[in-house]
Amino acid sequence: MTHASMLGRALVAAALITVSAPQAASAGKNHGPGVTDAEIRVGNTMPYSGPASALGAAGKVIAAYFAMVNDSGGVNGRKIDFRSLDDGFAPPKTVEQTRRLVEDDQVAFMFATMGTAPSSAIQRYLSQNGVPHVFVISSAAKFNDPQNFPLTIAFPWQPPYAAEARIYLEHLRRTRPGARVAVLYQNDDSGKEYVRGLREALGAEADRVIAAALPFEVTEPTVDSQIVTLAATKADALMILGVTPRACSQAIRRAWETGWRPVRFLASSCINPEQILKPAGLEKADGLVTMLAFRTVTPDSANDPPVAGFLDFMKKYAPAVDPADFYAVYGYTVAGALVEVLKAAGDDLTRENIMKQAANMKGVRLPMLLDGITLNTSPTDYRPLRSGYLAVFRDGQWRPFGELLTAD
Repeated sequence: MTHASMLGRALVAAALITVSAPQAASAGKNHGPGVTDAEIRVGNTMPYSGPASALGAAGKVIAAYFAMVNDSGGVNGRKIDFRSLDDGFAPPKTVEQTRRLVEDDQVAFMFATMGTAPSSAIQRYLSQNGVPHVFVISSAAKFNDPQNFPLTIAFPWQPPYAAEARIYLEHLRRTRPGARVAVLYQNDDSGKEYVRGLREALGAEADRVIAAALPFEVTEPTVDSQIVTLAATKADALMILGVTPRACSQAIRRAWETGWRPVRFLASSCINPEQILKPAGLEKADGLVTMLAFRTVTPDSANDPPVAGFLDFMKKYAPAVDPADFYAVYGYTVAGALVEVLKAAGDDLTRENIMKQAANMKGVRLPMLLDGITLNTSPTDYRPLRSGYLAVFRDGQWRPFGELLTAD
């Protein structure tokens, strides 16, 4: 893909200068697999097809970001060869495509694989083969386990699932003491972790406060029956705890159609207005509460310098992707995080040093993170993002409120 090499906004231009600026030389060149003097080969799987195909926008924007970086000379003089294969959000396909990338394409590492279940399916294989699994797209706690899986590190779009659920519960208890909760959750590691967080926070009160908790499968054509059953509980609150767009959108619409009007919490992986809220009906989404760690593209934010820079990038490098798509914002940000890691690695591009740099991020600021949020990791804590703001959907856009919340 060929793109223009200059961006119009000062913010993005400054970022490019930073990317191409000379770095302090390490003790001689030290290349690992997938690295030459000219390029760094990076592997990825993404659901470009199937029930979670809307998430594929993240992969398209990651590719566009690396094209921008390559147009400016790459990272420390090396171009990023980004090889992204479709896995349809099906773990067996993720395994097949990952083996192809590792064994045939000889990638330096795997990067930004989408989803908890697909990424879980390849975690042990990559670990056993010494291949870093950098910035998995998941908020599951299992990916923060440096003792047992030192080569796996995630880049969540919000605090860990269990912590996010606890934050929603705390907000509900402050605003609606004594409220009972109905839960719709995705029947995989992500959804189960949300529910576990709720139960742990409630302790002995869990069975009283949780009126019902019903799972759904990603492959199910509809979640209507689950929502009808949950509505029959007449619970005071509904938590929609999924990460796939179709189910989240259906749940919002069907709950509204039943006439049930609980306080509604929406998992922050499902906040995309274009892919989820508009199909459900924006009027039905009004009043939803979620968590935000990233800036959103709205008429009110379009002139903010970070958002304006992002919009210029999208216009030049990813014109086919809607810039208001949250998955586009995420792709832009996780790609920027990887560039920071590669810059820090300098000329020591062994797998060991790439992982070391990913596990030692300190106060990294990226344009589309909300104010006060930086990326931080350590060899004993692999959670780069652990903070966010509660936000409510009003008048067609997400509006953050309250103070910055951090999951410990």
